[in-house]
Amino acid sequence: MNPIADLDILADTTAPVSSAPDAQSEIDQPRTVAASAEAPNGRRVFIETYGCQMNVADSELVASILGGEGYGLAATEDEADVVLINTCAIREKAEDRVRGRLARFRAQKTKRLAAGEKDLTIGVLGCMAERLRTKLLDQEKLVDIVAGPDAYRDLPNLLASADETGQAAVNVHLSREETYADLTPVRYDSNGVSAFVSIMRGCDNMCAFCVVPFTRGRERSRPVTSILSECAQLVEAGYKEVTVLGQNVNSYRVDADGHAVDFAELLYRISLLSPELRIRYSTSHPKDCSDELLHVHRERPTVCDFIHLPVQHGNTDVLKRMRRTYSREQYLELIDRARAIVPDIAFSTDIIAGFCGETDAEHADTISLMEQVRYDHAFMFAYSERPDTYAARKYSDDVPEAVKKARLSEIITLQNAVSLEKNRQRIGRREVVLVEGTSKRSDEQLRGRTDSNHMVVFDRPAGLAKGDYALVEVTDCSSATLHGTFVSATTLEDAAHPSAAV
Repeated sequence: MNPIADLDILADTTAPVSSAPDAQSEIDQPRTVAASAEAPNGRRVFIETYGCQMNVADSELVASILGGEGYGLAATEDEADVVLINTCAIREKAEDRVRGRLARFRAQKTKRLAAGEKDLTIGVLGCMAERLRTKLLDQEKLVDIVAGPDAYRDLPNLLASADETGQAAVNVHLSREETYADLTPVRYDSNGVSAFVSIMRGCDNMCAFCVVPFTRGRERSRPVTSILSECAQLVEAGYKEVTVLGQNVNSYRVDADGHAVDFAELLYRISLLSPELRIRYSTSHPKDCSDELLHVHRERPTVCDFIHLPVQHGNTDVLKRMRRTYSREQYLELIDRARAIVPDIAFSTDIIAGFCGETDAEHADTISLMEQVRYDHAFMFAYSERPDTYAARKYSDDVPEAVKKARLSEIITLQNAVSLEKNRQRIGRREVVLVEGTSKRSDEQLRGRTDSNHMVVFDRPAGLAKGDYALVEVTDCSSATLHGTFVSATTLEDAAHPSAAV
């Protein structure tokens, strides 16, 4: 089973290149839910997911909804009566990949029918479903079911309708209320240590390059009680880390207990559930990253001192064209403020090369900002125009592809050098590592992540297992991975208060 990563498209010249640990090797891997033994209604569904962590969380909800209606989960499409692909519409190449998979499933459906075997119902879910429903249904005739991100509760009805009528069934209605707050997700067959928890849906930011507001709808936050309940269930089930998800978690806000609860308070409340539960979040928009949130990082030892803070570009004029609502100077002030409040905080970011109208001088500002901030990790993209976005309607995608590639290459080269330098600075330090499993290269080694989201590989000591915390001394590194020596087993609580450890 492939591990889950924050990835959304194919590895090509427009794909994100990541300096984050392990991400590049997983960049083109779909994710599938674990098979289940039971299928009370006699039908099995195979769910294949492409895209970001939000899509992974959505597929877990779909599995829950269909499981409640008696569907079993198939391990492969060959064992399935229903195949559902949960899609991403962020990049063109992601759509090409999904379209290819749908064509394969359609051929399999035709072959089954010709052989007198059981039919195969094909469905497409998520962002691409909402945006390309006409093409997928009428023009290319690839699917039987289309369900947008807010229509998953209707999937049992859509499947029943398609079976009864032989006609395609569609629901791409975008809701202003749906948060799936009452559902318990069926967790992916992941490492059993880390889980995703969705705290909100949609987005109101309307960045010029982004299609998400058109495919996922308006922003709405999930109730505090349901979030805390899900996190508590994960603790009870033995999970040691949660990543709370939203298109912009920093804008989370609900009325609860007679007053407004913002993201900083939500994170604080989650941190009270267990002294052994690490907490991460994604994604954080710079315009809403508050000092209160930074103080939660400082005060609560279980809130990881790592923030994914997408800058997108280093030039203020380009940021204006991108409709990012902050300047270069404001972003750099936020970085400085964060490091003053949380001195050892680590940052990752998203960077786009070759946005509409980008000049050599504007590109140089991105390089200089990277040199000033010195990110630990980065996801780096060449700009790819998406239909219906503000940029597609108002700007010309006028930077030649060769120039985009050259600028992206410069960005990648710089970030790889910085990542290596930052990792070398950790040599000699002792880091608390949450063990996620064995190394991909050897069963004699373990791998896990530090508080700052750095991957560490170290020789496997007797008695240490997946889900344990270990104190590891860093002895060597590459640009993506730290190598270390096991010092001792620990708990998160003891690591946070070493003088109290026995």
